[in-house]
Amino acid sequence: MKILVVGAGGIGGYFGARLLRAERDVTFLVRPRRAAELAKTGLVVKSKLGDIALPAPPTVSAEKLKGPYDLVLLSCKAFDLEGAMTSFAPVIGPGTAILPLLNGIGHLDMLGRRFGKDIVLGGQVAISLTLDPEGRIQHLNDGLSLSFGELAGSRTPRIEAIAAEFAAAGIQAGRSETILQDMWEKWVFIASAAGITCLMRASIGDIVAGGGAPLAVTLLDEISAIATLNGFLPRPASAQRARAMLTAAGSPFTASMLRDVEGNRAVEADHVLGELLKRGKDGRYPVLTAAYAHLKAYEARRARIAI
Repeated sequence: MKILVVGAGGIGGYFGARLLRAERDVTFLVRPRRAAELAKTGLVVKSKLGDIALPAPPTVSAEKLKGPYDLVLLSCKAFDLEGAMTSFAPVIGPGTAILPLLNGIGHLDMLGRRFGKDIVLGGQVAISLTLDPEGRIQHLNDGLSLSFGELAGSRTPRIEAIAAEFAAAGIQAGRSETILQDMWEKWVFIASAAGITCLMRASIGDIVAGGGAPLAVTLLDEISAIATLNGFLPRPASAQRARAMLTAAGSPFTASMLRDVEGNRAVEADHVLGELLKRGKDGRYPVLTAAYAHLKAYEARRARIAI
């Protein structure tokens, strides 16, 4: 299977590195700056699941890209999706599958409009990754959870073929017949975690210590209500797990969006929180609204200072 990994940041670099180490046919579509980093230091992953060091990973720039590819593994930030689609459009053939590992749900509509709904799969991953100043990928937690599937829930030959590629690389990837439900449940959690840790500018443990656990629960309930309005009531196990994580005393957990705020980087405010408010069907969601406004104020200040 010929695989194009769009970007070699945290998620793309991590999964691409593991596939490449297993001698899968992988090429990274990267921008010039990342290509220069990889040429200098190689693709390096530091993980409790096993370190990887690939001195010369195959890379290609958008203007030199040729296809088609069998699988496009897409893991860019949601605000970069439009540009990413333009960059890899030339390699999309009739047999190509696009597997996006982005936050939220809105990207499925964008990809479907551009390339056709039948080409797009659903996917979700739970893993904590970051790049250090030298561009090395740091795996911050102890494990990962990856699932993917056809949006209609069917088991197809291409799903089995992709699963075989992941299995060859030692990546435990679940083939899901309920991938939209899985994606919504992940969205509920990450939006709640991002919303409360950014709003309070603190870890979950510090929020709990400061008396903010009820606020975190209220935010989770608001977002769960939006999921339910859209036909995706969180299943009991997912709901219980999210509530426990958002109210855990002493927890050092912070959302990656808070780390982006603290690093003065762009955030997915519109895609993770704003999109939920759009899908809320005119309901009242005061904590979610406050968290979203907080992030939009951050974006406005960041833009003003940059001018």
